[in-house]
Amino acid sequence: MNVQLSTFVLYFVVVFAIGWYALRATRSEADYWIAGGKLGWLVGGATMAATHTSAGTFVGTIGVMYVAGWSFGWLVLALPLAYWFMAAVLAPRFTRVKQLTLPAFIETRYYSKGVRALAAVIILIATVVYVQAQIVAGGLIANIVFGVPVSWGMVGFTAILLAYTVIGGMIAVVYTDLLQLIIMVLGAICAVPLAIRQVGGVEPLFTYVEAVNPLTFSWEAMPALLLFTMGLSFLLGGVATPEKLIRLYAMRDMRTIRRGILLTIVAVTTLNLLVFVLSLAAVVLFPNLPTGDLAMPMLATAVLPATLGAILLAAITAAMMSTVDSLLLVAGSALSVDIYQLFRPDAPPGRRLWVDRAGIVVVGTIPVVLLLSGVGEGELVQFIVLLFTALMASSFFIPVVVGVYWRRATREGAAASMVGGVTTALAWEGWGPADAIDPVLPGFLVSAFLMVVVSLLTPPPPASATDPYMPSPRKP
Repeated sequence: MNVQLSTFVLYFVVVFAIGWYALRATRSEADYWIAGGKLGWLVGGATMAATHTSAGTFVGTIGVMYVAGWSFGWLVLALPLAYWFMAAVLAPRFTRVKQLTLPAFIETRYYSKGVRALAAVIILIATVVYVQAQIVAGGLIANIVFGVPVSWGMVGFTAILLAYTVIGGMIAVVYTDLLQLIIMVLGAICAVPLAIRQVGGVEPLFTYVEAVNPLTFSWEAMPALLLFTMGLSFLLGGVATPEKLIRLYAMRDMRTIRRGILLTIVAVTTLNLLVFVLSLAAVVLFPNLPTGDLAMPMLATAVLPATLGAILLAAITAAMMSTVDSLLLVAGSALSVDIYQLFRPDAPPGRRLWVDRAGIVVVGTIPVVLLLSGVGEGELVQFIVLLFTALMASSFFIPVVVGVYWRRATREGAAASMVGGVTTALAWEGWGPADAIDPVLPGFLVSAFLMVVVSLLTPPPPASATDPYMPSPRKP
């Protein structure tokens, strides 16, 4: 058995062991969906960081920077601001009432089961888009490590993800995320100095990069307005994506959330900076790749020693898995908790848990079927990730943030905001100048406009919907 294969076998054995432990520790739906709401700062921060650090980072970011240069790299500056906003502004009010899902918050704040179902449908559709990007990356890794066709690799990685996620729920996900974050950090730290040595040092690295691609360190490779709006997408989407918001419910209290998000900021920023250096090395060492998404796998197999290459490939796999399992939980809960239980509210707890697991299987299977049918095939991973982020920001940033700060926000305003925002973002992606302005900007503006206008034109919400999240207004 070669080094790569044995490394992956060991990794998957540990992952399944965690899933088995989580199965025994899961006693209720709260355990299954939010780990009982009792996570400490270390596991809570690690799972937040690992969820963020997807194939979009280890495959997609390098892929885009391989093509467009370091002008794309400034977007990482938006991420610490997004997490600061989440901890300092949103979480103190958002977590006053713990829920199992984001649509459950939507129902409580906007006093409507219909608006909850609408939120669940948006999550299901957008999640399919995002999971496709991660599965494509998994197929590439399987092709390199095991020599199987990419399509087989996509099916195999999805089956592994479904197995431990379905078995253990959130408890399995958060502890595998901790393991995966450790692997990601170790893989990147080991890879950077070896990649720099391969090109002769730091100074030759920059010299060679400019010789191979003179636009790498310029602002000319991508339009400035597109870069700015992509950064806005990362900022707004970093706050509003359901798989991150639900982790605020999973952590014990606000002190835990603040410490956990500080860990997230340090880990995510460190990993992104390391990935930026690897992208430069890939430009020098592999100047003629057919797609930038192959840059990181090529570094792992052609540059690093076998053991370290296997660790880096495991890190890429960990990045993909740590995001997909979280998305599967979010989408599965949207299907089973927010839609099924809307029609069967009296279903016994045992049946609900089985439906929960079935929901994850259904949601996890759809992206693979679409990819095998040719839908979404061939896109750079990072651009698929950006589309998902734009959809989430356009759908949920305004209803969530405005919902805990503005008493006048109504259910009609929330529904119009979500539908208008996501429809505008999708329309812009399909027919607008998406190569000049990221869809998040028009989607966000339409979402905000509709929330304000429709809310002011409709009856105010009852106090029971707003009091849990906002201090009662002072009476004269």
